Amino acid sequence: MQDSTSRGIASAPMILARLERIPPSRWHLKVRAILGIALLFDALDLLAISFALPAFVNAWKLPPSEIGWIISAAFIGQLLGALVAGWLAERVGRVPVIAGAVALFSIMSFCCALSGSFGPLVAARFLEGVGLGAEVPIANTYINELARGAERGRFYVLYQTLFAFGLIGAGFLGFVMVPRIGWQSMFYVGTLPIVLALALPRLLPESPRWLVSRGRLAEADAAVSAIERSVAAQGKSLPPPVLAPARAAPAAAREESRWQEIFEGIYRHRTFSVWAMWFCCFSTTYGLQAWLPTLYRTAFHMGVSDSNLYGLITQCCGIFGSFLCAFSVDRTGRRPWFVFALLGGGTTLLALAAVGPQTAERLLIFVSVASFFMSSAAIGLNLYTSELYPTRIRAFGGAVGGAWQRVAAALGPLVVGYLAPLYGLGTVLLYFGGLALIGALVTYIWADETGGRPLEEVSP
Repeated sequence: MQDSTSRGIASAPMILARLERIPPSRWHLKVRAILGIALLFDALDLLAISFALPAFVNAWKLPPSEIGWIISAAFIGQLLGALVAGWLAERVGRVPVIAGAVALFSIMSFCCALSGSFGPLVAARFLEGVGLGAEVPIANTYINELARGAERGRFYVLYQTLFAFGLIGAGFLGFVMVPRIGWQSMFYVGTLPIVLALALPRLLPESPRWLVSRGRLAEADAAVSAIERSVAAQGKSLPPPVLAPARAAPAAAREESRWQEIFEGIYRHRTFSVWAMWFCCFSTTYGLQAWLPTLYRTAFHMGVSDSNLYGLITQCCGIFGSFLCAFSVDRTGRRPWFVFALLGGGTTLLALAAVGPQTAERLLIFVSVASFFMSSAAIGLNLYTSELYPTRIRAFGGAVGGAWQRVAAALGPLVVGYLAPLYGLGTVLLYFGGLALIGALVTYIWADETGGRPLEEVSP
């Protein structure tokens, strides 16, 4: 550190203090827009199968168990992608991993369009899921590492709303395109981000926080200086940097101790609580949303267009919840918001189970209300997980925590596929509603509040 300073390179604490004092600007908006496009297509590719399925489920004569595997294949791939990406992003950087992940899911979306039977489609969806699972947690980490504590919640969640727009886009394209030009059109659209993948390394700088954590101070200094010049050119003033109190470098920053550190000290209960929150939230969210158009088609004998339209309505309700979270989570705090959202979603699903989902319209109303609550929790969890760990293990801890999202998302559709034919849709609703309430209880008891504080203070 002294050698770096003597060569005219800022010290690590000074680089972080300069980054933390930079106000939101058009430069930040550009970064959010670039990664937001990737996130939008990530969501579109993820849910494309839900709106494609009603078009070929009868022609392929698929039983409910095989439908569940087609839906879950991408989520299983996401689990592998998240774990590998978290490990790789700590070693080679955030931007190369994001670019590679976008390229992979774009190529495999094209392969999905070429699939003509159950086996090839499941294989293509699995590999597509590897790319989808790798992109999201690392992009989340990157966005969080650029934001300052005071506005980090809104800054991040507004970026995450593009995921919700991607889900709506999947529903809209499913409604407009699938009945007219075929289900393959959903996956051809999903190949477009390959252009973005090729341009990403030239459009985005590496995370200064990651560069500092790797001792690459000259590169981190240059990256922060470039951001400062861009912000100053917009006429924004930069307040003096405020140095954080000096901290001893923890021994757990070594490469070989990463797995151990997420289970030590303050990170132990954070790790287990956020894993439980991920599982309870996303098993419910994806288990129902992924099946909805097919349920309308098979259980209520609706046409492909109407089935996808009802699914689209539910997605739109989810995005309203996401926007409410974006503008509220910095004021309410993370913990109260998650308790409110999980309680609301779980109570709504249990109420539907009690009155019975006898009509498509009743199912639409109750599940759309539940989606309003659960989507706001889901979008906030991505923010929260990235705040729980220090820079040296943030991508790794976030990816491992987010892996439970993939486990939950993979199990959710399978639960519907196996429970619904045996015990009915009411039992499925009891299961998912109960999971959401368990998530609310875990959050109330164990979740730490992280809002409004610099990342280095939240997670030393």
